[in-house]
Amino acid sequence: MIVDSAVYRAGSRVAVDCHRHDYAALRDAADQPGDFVWVGLYEPSHVELGTVAEAFDLHPLAVEDAVSAHQRPKLERYESGLFLVLKTLWYVDADDAVETGEINVFLGEDYVITVRHGRGSPLSDARQELEHRQSVLGHGPSAVVYAVCDVVVDAYVGVVHELQTDVDEVETSVFNAQRTNDSGRIYTLKREIAEVRRAVLPLRDPMRRFASGGVPLVVESSAPFFRDVSDHLAQAAEEIDNLDALLSSAFDAHMARIAVQQNDDMRKISAGIGLAAVPTLIAGFYGMNLPLPFPHSPASTMIAIALMIGSITALWIFFKRSGWI
Repeated sequence: MIVDSAVYRAGSRVAVDCHRHDYAALRDAADQPGDFVWVGLYEPSHVELGTVAEAFDLHPLAVEDAVSAHQRPKLERYESGLFLVLKTLWYVDADDAVETGEINVFLGEDYVITVRHGRGSPLSDARQELEHRQSVLGHGPSAVVYAVCDVVVDAYVGVVHELQTDVDEVETSVFNAQRTNDSGRIYTLKREIAEVRRAVLPLRDPMRRFASGGVPLVVESSAPFFRDVSDHLAQAAEEIDNLDALLSSAFDAHMARIAVQQNDDMRKISAGIGLAAVPTLIAGFYGMNLPLPFPHSPASTMIAIALMIGSITALWIFFKRSGWI
């Protein structure tokens, strides 16, 4: 469906006497130098996006990509304009899950078409904020592309901070005095980090190109804004790499701790067996028909009991000092 559509002139929204679905009329209304149309769509059907494509002469391959919404972040140039794909991210803390969506941006000299899929990074707030920044919106369609990229990358930073919290919890749990089973959560977090990496890393090249000011249809005066977005994106990428490395270290520490715990268990089991085996040996020895001292006297029993108690005490002291029990 269409979320909003408007004509902008000199950094301000212009009232036009036509329906917001009349894309041809909207484009005709942008008849002065620097004017442009911004049409925002949310999960449009092939027919709905086809109507927009016909009015703005969008490339059919880009339209097909925007409808399917399963694209890798990329920037492509067609004869009629540019096509930018961004992955949106949001975090579901209850499930330790990163959910993904997609925003497709069609950019031309006098239009910007944004197609959003999923509930991540809504653009209505970005449009309102941009409309209150006339100096920024005065850069034309490039300002819209900047605003969209800024919203998406800020969401990346927020997701990374949420993951940082979960990684800190895992580290605390791994080195807790109590026994824990963190391998499952570590695997889940590494999988979600891989999902974030698939959104962040491919976007770095388009942002660098925008920041360099060498992309057609993107005015050079907007390069400082894209450099700011590129810096935030690079920061998110570095933090993702650090979190992945921390999780790998936490997993190694978790496995090492399990091995140590198993060794401790085996020592305790061995100590228990030793405490039980020596008295059993003594009892078996005295139970045999052998010429022992005081064979027909209660003293024989007392000697056996004393030997059992003495051997148990000696073994207990030895195992205790050795840390086996």
